[in-house]
Amino acid sequence: MKHLLSIAAALAVLAACEREDREFRPSPVATEGEASITLSSISPGVVGLGTPRDIGKAYEENAYHLSEGKRLFNWFNCKGCHANGGGGSGPALMDDSWIYGGEFQNIAQTIREGRPNGMPSFRGKIPDEQIMQIAAYVRSMERQVHQDAAPSRDDDLMPRPSEHRLPTSPPVAGGTVPPSGQAPQ
Repeated sequence: MKHLLSIAAALAVLAACEREDREFRPSPVATEGEASITLSSISPGVVGLGTPRDIGKAYEENAYHLSEGKRLFNWFNCKGCHANGGGGSGPALMDDSWIYGGEFQNIAQTIREGRPNGMPSFRGKIPDEQIMQIAAYVRSMERQVHQDAAPSRDDDLMPRPSEHRLPTSPPVAGGTVPPSGQAPQ
């Protein structure tokens, strides 16, 4: 009887305990916020920090965000449709003709929501931060960002290897020796 009472008391205590809900690792997609669809550049009130234009500028002027955008462009296989920006089954990203607008917020919206006839929606699949980085990189393909921050072309896209990768050539006989070459070393 004594054991029965102790077991019943233990069960009552365990039933009264409430398990704590823990989130060990928040989902990166959970950081996604509501994004408004920008149809016009006109906005009420004073234009200040936090407008979509300022947000885009922060990404477009940052070399880290641009290089991450380039990495993510390859990672999510955007090359599959847009090639290296010149277009393929998807539209070209290097020219100045844009179906849905070439502004930063338009490109980010296209990536986030997708477009009819081929462009899939990445909403809920990748965080907003990465969408912004890809949009900034796409704008860099069109040379709409500062060139000192924009990532360079891949080596396989260059018309010829860079000078330091060329094989050494033998010296050419003839010519004149410059005065600096005649001075004692």
